[in-house]
Amino acid sequence: MTRFARWTALVATALLVAGCGGSSGNGKDEGKDSDTPSATTSSSAAASALPASLTSQKPDWGRCKGTSSAAAQGDGWQCATLKVPLDYAKPDGGTIGLALIRSKATGGQGKRLGSLLFNFGGPGGSGVSTMPYYESLVGPLHERYDLVSWDPRGVAASEGVRCRGDKAIQAAESVDATPDDAAEESAYFKDATDFGKGCAKAAGKLMSHVSTTDTARDMDLMRQVLGDSRMHYFGISYGTELGGVYAHLFPKNVGRLVLDAVVDPSADTVGHAKNQTLGFQRALDDYLKSTGQDPAQGSAKIVDLLDRIDAKPLPTGGGRKLTQTLALTGIVQPLYSKAGWPRLTAALQSAEDGDGTDLLALADGYNDRDSSGHYGTTTHSQRLISCLDDKQRPTPGETRKLLPEFEKISPVFGDFMGWDTAGWCHDWPVGGQYDTPEVSAPGAAPVLVVGNTGDPATPYEGARRMADELGRGVGVELTWKGEGHGAYGSGSECVDSTVNGYLLNGTVPKDGKVCS
Repeated sequence: MTRFARWTALVATALLVAGCGGSSGNGKDEGKDSDTPSATTSSSAAASALPASLTSQKPDWGRCKGTSSAAAQGDGWQCATLKVPLDYAKPDGGTIGLALIRSKATGGQGKRLGSLLFNFGGPGGSGVSTMPYYESLVGPLHERYDLVSWDPRGVAASEGVRCRGDKAIQAAESVDATPDDAAEESAYFKDATDFGKGCAKAAGKLMSHVSTTDTARDMDLMRQVLGDSRMHYFGISYGTELGGVYAHLFPKNVGRLVLDAVVDPSADTVGHAKNQTLGFQRALDDYLKSTGQDPAQGSAKIVDLLDRIDAKPLPTGGGRKLTQTLALTGIVQPLYSKAGWPRLTAALQSAEDGDGTDLLALADGYNDRDSSGHYGTTTHSQRLISCLDDKQRPTPGETRKLLPEFEKISPVFGDFMGWDTAGWCHDWPVGGQYDTPEVSAPGAAPVLVVGNTGDPATPYEGARRMADELGRGVGVELTWKGEGHGAYGSGSECVDSTVNGYLLNGTVPKDGKVCS
């Protein structure tokens, strides 16, 4: 069972990282063992002063080895490991290692402004793998900043967690994520329970210490170790929530923060699901209009196709079957970028002709499955982190009552997203931290919040809400009237020059600026 990449930006950058698989990075360190966690609240809410042994670390930067990013093997990229507390309430206790990557500013010491830290979304995305590919989009920034990213705790090379093996993942593809009867509903929730148990076994004590708050505290330790007096940061998708939480915890340490493809911080679990349902339907409507179809009629045609696939999965060239859930995932994948729309047209036509090969290939790309049948662990880490963050746990009964609301928002995606609110963290071994994250940051420097009117995964309305919750004089909204997940680097000279002017020169645009 796979959520539609909750808030991830990684699908949108898939063309940049084509051929780059995720790293399981399941290394051990002191402080982590195989004990199964109880349903406790993460200790990150009560952090203590960090010892000098952590704050005075000198990362041993060297050639990147063992990373799945081929680009990181090239000139200019260096990797290191940062030690952070497993539990911030016990900073003198066990530590875990975070994988870092950087490329020094190209303009020389006289022009260097400091480090610019990137989080590309997820939660659960590997910054170590993605950063080298993203560098081509941020060339002007590289001249004055060291480009830095990392694998957050519980992700890839930073104690990454694999909750089940490849065969079990493929077997779970037969589980209907939009159950139609009692038997399918039972299988759906049993699969969720089994996944949680697998995560608990694999993660051990780490399972209670991978929250967004934990990672925000890691960022501030990273800032100190990198030698920066202020945090300069570029957060995309989920990375915007992380950036907002950082600003709340450390407002005086905020330097120049950009939040692009913005998560709505005022939405709880059900609210986020409704937001995404709306966003994906909007993107689908825009796609259908671009092909000359009436959105209502085009959506009805897709619903009919999905119903037929539900009753009888389609054959594919590789021998696997295209199920309804895989077909829906295949439809979602190209909606993240307008560049993917032609491929969606071809895949839908092939499915109408009885061949599910193209939609399955799109779904496999989304689910991080390579041609050998190996799956990455991004969705494992994503679930591990989000279920520790999210306190709300809708029951199956509550979800059934919500389904009509979801189906009204979207006839195509509503059923899936409605069931997902109950299935994603069902029977999870660890309780969640909060209903909504706290991002208010009184006293912080201005934070640039970038919203895209056609964003499918983080709908545009979230940008204004983030700006408002950061606080008056802190949150500054920039709007792009475009398509796809995220705005920077998507073809708008107005957006790119505004963001670059802010990061390079400290030029804060007028709140509410619009780029067409």
